[in-house]
Amino acid sequence: MRALVTGATGFVGSAVVRAAQRDGFEVRALRRETSDLRAIADLEIETATASLHDRDSLKRAMADCEAVFHVAADYRLWAKDPAELYTNNVDGSRNVFEAARASGIGRIVYTSSVATLGLPGDGSPGTEETPVGLDDMIGHYKRSKFLAEDVARAYAADGMDIVIVNPSAPVGPRDHKPTPTGRMIRDAAAGRMPAYVETGLNVVHVDDVARGHLLAHAHGVSGRRYVLGGEDMTLASILNLVAELVGRQAPRIRIPHGLVMPIAYAAEAGARVTGKAPFVTVDGVKLARKHMFFSHQRADDELGYAARPARDAIADAIAWYDAHRYLGKPQIQAN
Repeated sequence: MRALVTGATGFVGSAVVRAAQRDGFEVRALRRETSDLRAIADLEIETATASLHDRDSLKRAMADCEAVFHVAADYRLWAKDPAELYTNNVDGSRNVFEAARASGIGRIVYTSSVATLGLPGDGSPGTEETPVGLDDMIGHYKRSKFLAEDVARAYAADGMDIVIVNPSAPVGPRDHKPTPTGRMIRDAAAGRMPAYVETGLNVVHVDDVARGHLLAHAHGVSGRRYVLGGEDMTLASILNLVAELVGRQAPRIRIPHGLVMPIAYAAEAGARVTGKAPFVTVDGVKLARKHMFFSHQRADDELGYAARPARDAIADAIAWYDAHRYLGKPQIQAN
């Protein structure tokens, strides 16, 4: 079976490419003209150049494919022009679905995010069914992904075979950019994080997320969503684990959210002048006030999904950053 993977040159997308190849798919990796190909450079793989904003190019990329893994997304928490997030995430997804329908694609696995899910008021983990609405979404990234998931469900209700997966916070090897969670682990491992703002994340190995995509293709129910998560951890526990793995002291200074917010506003004001992304964002501080804890029980029960311990994911991420000189001088190898 031939499958097209959008976002194939990114962190999660490149992991999906590898998982699909292991499962026997003939994979066609979607790329842009300007894509950084480092994440798939070691693979013998067919590529197709297309734009999420050009349906004809998408249809050409889908020729002879039977499945699409739509992983591509704009995950910036800040953009000088927030409309770009909606264009990329909402309109881009609609274009993929329209091209897939015109191309006779059998099944689509759409990569959403736990950012679209609700969180119970009692602090228990969120699930696919926790009530939530657009007004609960903090920031343009979350709103754009929420609306994009609405588009996916609408196409599924109209008869298309679309399974939705909601990864939590993936970490692991090949995070070239890196992602926001990866940046935090990298900086902590390199000793460049003297203080922190407390929050909570659900940490999952990127290769488990990729495997979850293949399980969703094989066993998922169209129109249904599945959390692809791992282990709930406070940021303090993540930083302590990173410090243990590299043999250094964990940061001990915890900064109150209220103290960071004015800094975030100032950083964004400067970013609007320079055009460069701020080192801290207002939406990021707002999101940090909540512990993003989630259950992946549905994926376990219905897909046969399983996640390894977060320690393994973080150790693999550190080892990869260390081997590729993201940490400066070599650190103590992760165990």
